[in-house]
Amino acid sequence: MSVPEHVITMEETLELAREHHADHPQLPLALRLIENTGVRTRHIVQPIEETLKHPGFEERNKLYEAEAKARVPAVIQRALDDAELLTSDIDVIIYVSCTGFMMPSLTAWLINEMDFPSNTRQLPIAQLGCAAGGAAINRAHDFCSAYPEGNALIVACEFCSLCYQPTDLGVGSLLSNGLFGDGIAAAVVRGRGGSGVQLERNGSYLIPKTEDWIAYDVRATGFHFLLDKRVPTTMEPLAPALQDLAGNHGWDASDLDFYIIHAGGPRILDDLSKFLQVDPHAFRFSRATLTEYGNIASAVVLDALRRLFEEGGAEHRARGLLAGFGPGITAEMTVGRWVQNDEMRR
Repeated sequence: MSVPEHVITMEETLELAREHHADHPQLPLALRLIENTGVRTRHIVQPIEETLKHPGFEERNKLYEAEAKARVPAVIQRALDDAELLTSDIDVIIYVSCTGFMMPSLTAWLINEMDFPSNTRQLPIAQLGCAAGGAAINRAHDFCSAYPEGNALIVACEFCSLCYQPTDLGVGSLLSNGLFGDGIAAAVVRGRGGSGVQLERNGSYLIPKTEDWIAYDVRATGFHFLLDKRVPTTMEPLAPALQDLAGNHGWDASDLDFYIIHAGGPRILDDLSKFLQVDPHAFRFSRATLTEYGNIASAVVLDALRRLFEEGGAEHRARGLLAGFGPGITAEMTVGRWVQNDEMRR
């Protein structure tokens, strides 16, 4: 995991909102919503003075590409080192990002730049937003189930600050300006060996007729983020989907040992705790990511997973749930066990 060096605090965010939107009729509401996110700090790829400018979509997308190329390789290398693998051991790169666009995908550049094999498969995912972190884990699981000797590399690169739109003045947009941050994460899913979460079953669920609740309006000025006020209520219909996935595996989603959940905001975690009847402490990894980095989109799940690793992991064979939520409204979900090196995928 890596976050950029420029930091903006909650206090600075609130002051900027007061300064730039002093006459906004719903400013008090927006300030209250931002404060309630619990986000203390966020990291951004440019100083805030530059972030607040809008040089145009072309310039922003060029910056996205330049920053991705400058920052992603080191994050990948750390993930490979942690997995005790070389670039030559990777069979597929799953690259997820919703904050910039490249064609060919960054995967092509990475294969050339970092000497991955030329027959490395490429799977870029650009339109699942925050759910893409969970989707990447699921597609890596699918790949390694099909090719047990193979290894998948997941990369999430999100520069949400490059999507700031100074002309978007809805309360949802103002909230987003105080919620989203930038970050890069990478993880390896091994077909055999290694320590961590042994993925056992994955699934996806889309809440019907909610496709316009989280969306991009793509204009000449770039990506304009649309956030419906009903989004925080989505855990009520999604909790049963999580229960069904676990139930189909013979588990109870309310009685697992660890939870790695996308933290779109505090209400998501609070409601999931309520509807799954899970102790709020179970979501401590996700809440820590939200507090320290903000909502870093598809990278949230991978950063929360990092925190589990750094805590020392879970008990051997402990059961867990991973889930990412995003546009659709879509949930990408996985269940698996924490296992040590000699037990992984025997």
